Amino acid sequence: MARSCPPQPAVPSPAERARATATRASSAALITGSPTGEDVERIVPTLHHVPASGAATLQVPADHPLVAATRAAEHLPVMMELSDTAPVAVRQPVRGLVWVCGRVRVLPARVARRAALRIAADRPDERLLDVGHADVLLRLDPASVVLSDAEGTGTFTPAEVAAAPTDPFTECGDAWLAHLAGAHSSLVAGLARHLPVALRRPGHTLVPLAVDRLGLRLRVETAHGDHDVRLGFSGPVACPRMLGAEVRRLAGLTDPEISPRRAAER
Repeated sequence: MARSCPPQPAVPSPAERARATATRASSAALITGSPTGEDVERIVPTLHHVPASGAATLQVPADHPLVAATRAAEHLPVMMELSDTAPVAVRQPVRGLVWVCGRVRVLPARVARRAALRIAADRPDERLLDVGHADVLLRLDPASVVLSDAEGTGTFTPAEVAAAPTDPFTECGDAWLAHLAGAHSSLVAGLARHLPVALRRPGHTLVPLAVDRLGLRLRVETAHGDHDVRLGFSGPVACPRMLGAEVRRLAGLTDPEISPRRAAER
């Protein structure tokens, strides 16, 4: 007799996850070199900014050899790696990776200044003041996007990622997770009732790792390894109030509302 499997919690589409991971990524690296692995160089930009289109802007020192190589080639083939890391302390902090393959070019000084102003309006950063002086901006024209996270992998065109819906907690979710972990231990403990029995043992560390409109991902750290468990919401969550209600429902507790908006203001 065939056994029925319990339904798995819903997850956002791979393209949606790729877009959220690229937006949240706290670090970036440009990888240059031949496909055979010879003369590979990994370059960490001073600053990176990735819009929905995937056409990333990267700030690098004007005297970096990459700038001269890009000017000489006009459009230099590269791969950009974006790392999304957890906002809470865990042994393995990387939650997801996105690789964008394409070509980079050096933005002319006037175009670079306008780009720096647009980036500053979105995410103010004093390092942008060096653009046009000690630093230049590179623009990555994307050709393909690859995602790898706890839910799986996927390959997309830049248009597919740009067309994916924006998760409402891409920007504020990390502040909410840090607030949940630091100020609402009773709620976190209540979520443990959804874990497999083998992961509920004393001495294990339970941490809220990631959140999106469809669910919450928990990390359980044990002496023998780390385990991720996804808890699905009863339906898509569209606002901070709905998110707080869903987490309290999952925990089976009555607790003061926890709001991503309030957490971000702390």
